[in-house]
Amino acid sequence: MKQVLLVGRKRDAQRLMTALQGAGVLHIDPLRSDELKGEAFTAQEAEQRRQLEQLLARAESAIQELRLGETVQVPVPAEDQWETRLEVIASRANRLIARRNDLQSELELARAYADTVRVVGRLAAGLDRSPRFAVLPFTAPAEDLSRLRAALTEALGERYAFEAAPAGGNQAGVVAVLRSDRDTARAALVRGGAGELRLPGRFEGMSLEEAASALNAVLTGASAELEGIERELYQVRSQLGPELRALRDAIADRVALFQARDMAASGQYGLALQGYVPADRLLELENALRPFADDVVFEVRDASDDHHHAAQVPVTLRNKGYFKRMELLLGMFPPPKYGTFDPTPIIGAFFPFFFGFIIADIAYGLLLLWLGITFANMARANKPLIIGFMGFNIAPPALSDLGYIIKWMAGWSILWGFLTGEFFGTFLEHLHVFYINDGEHSGLIPILFPRLETEFVNTVLVISLAFGIIQVLWGWFIRVQLTMKHNETKHMWEAIGMLGGLIGLILMSITFLQAGGFGALADVSNPVNWAMYVAFAVFLLGVVLSGVPMMLMEIISNGGNLLSYSRLFAVGLASAVLAKLASDAGWSLYEQLGIIGAVLGLIVGLLIHVLAVAFTIIGHVLQPLRLNYVEFLTKTGFYDESGRRYTPFRRLSAVETK
Repeated sequence: MKQVLLVGRKRDAQRLMTALQGAGVLHIDPLRSDELKGEAFTAQEAEQRRQLEQLLARAESAIQELRLGETVQVPVPAEDQWETRLEVIASRANRLIARRNDLQSELELARAYADTVRVVGRLAAGLDRSPRFAVLPFTAPAEDLSRLRAALTEALGERYAFEAAPAGGNQAGVVAVLRSDRDTARAALVRGGAGELRLPGRFEGMSLEEAASALNAVLTGASAELEGIERELYQVRSQLGPELRALRDAIADRVALFQARDMAASGQYGLALQGYVPADRLLELENALRPFADDVVFEVRDASDDHHHAAQVPVTLRNKGYFKRMELLLGMFPPPKYGTFDPTPIIGAFFPFFFGFIIADIAYGLLLLWLGITFANMARANKPLIIGFMGFNIAPPALSDLGYIIKWMAGWSILWGFLTGEFFGTFLEHLHVFYINDGEHSGLIPILFPRLETEFVNTVLVISLAFGIIQVLWGWFIRVQLTMKHNETKHMWEAIGMLGGLIGLILMSITFLQAGGFGALADVSNPVNWAMYVAFAVFLLGVVLSGVPMMLMEIISNGGNLLSYSRLFAVGLASAVLAKLASDAGWSLYEQLGIIGAVLGLIVGLLIHVLAVAFTIIGHVLQPLRLNYVEFLTKTGFYDESGRRYTPFRRLSAVETK
């Protein structure tokens, strides 16, 4: 990354910013000092900015209300038409959305009140339109009607009429009284435990029969009208959506010019601007500034990656191909600090591999492959993935990367499935496609990794722990490299000591397991023990030179991190056992009941498989992620300090104005 300082004439500010925006490579940082202040805009420029910001807010509000996704690129209307065109599109969208919201509210109201209002309207028989009488509709539980009558009789004597009928699980009724007794009757209703029925909104002033008719009309007609509104909104999105997004981008570009000038430092005649540009894009910046000749001068120097200044340098990742698509796995975190390291290649390699090791089933892998291909096709068609009840809305670019990652997860699942011989558990084993090569079984393909066999369990566990040894030691080795690079002596010795301590623990475990006791650790004739002694000596040296006595406790925690990789064994074995249960249950029904059993077995087996996947798939994804995010990345210092994303000052609108 290169640091750039530009100095130019103040009168060229707008033209300079436009050129920089067109180049789209400079990450601008605010430049301030006691002598240099921010640029002061003229009254005309300030008013223009205010109007543009209002238009931008209007455009973004319309895009949000329309739930507009990615659109095709279209030319931007002429600038003098921006406000008019935006008003046409936004007002049409607002009108449709407001009507849709009103209809949805009325439809919910009608579903809640229609039956009750129909009953009380029939009971009132038009009496509520009389100028002499007041009709009070109410709802109450059936067991409260006698108490309600008693309260009315106590308050009004015989000066009321009372009728009730069932409605929606309760009793709906009316009380008719003289208008002069209306308030007394209302108070009696409250004492009797009934609630007076009051209709909200436009139905409030209607008679009961009119309200019942209007609510029924909403029930019968609102759904059709809502469908018509949705069709109109779809037309707005498809026909006017591209223009709306083009307007938003063009207006945002103009607002961004003012925001960029805010970050410049200005004197009476000149202005200065600082920022960062990737080294391989410096030529693009130079080409953009060439038309200014000597009116703009700039200085370029290497961005500092020392400990104190690296945090200010924006970061752009340099992954390509496979690893570029894997950046999604770390997208939730800030980028690594400039001058450190990008863990994407390591996470991108290990996560799908660990996931496949856990699943290790050909059929499940094929289902995942279908899902990945589906997501990729949706992204290719520029369709987002929307899961309404979960609040997910994955845009096509991210969906494309997600589909790519899932396809690699599927590939490793299928490969490990061939090694374990699993296809929906033991289904192909029952068909003698795969077989345990123990001399007692036969089939077409011998199982090379029989993780369900008792005598093979220890092998699977050791392999899982070996993955942990590789990742955790690698993480500490990276920490050693980074601390040496930045001359952080204390942290360097801490990392070296922890690396030595972990190697010592691993060698101690090997000696203990081979010899069967702690006494073997004192055998000086064993070269493994000598390596262990040296490793622990390095650990103690690291404790002393780093000045971190807590390392004596942390080494135990780090040893536990190694053991955490047994999750791969445990979760994978649990997955295999559930799949075996499903297939064995279905096959057993087939063997006992013949053809009928085959049908029942297929249903039972698929049901168990579906339930097993539904309840375990999240864990199968989270466990490999956790091992990478926690056990590995914490050793590298990835979370200790983060960087800033490289966000160049660039145009959003890709198509020129009409």
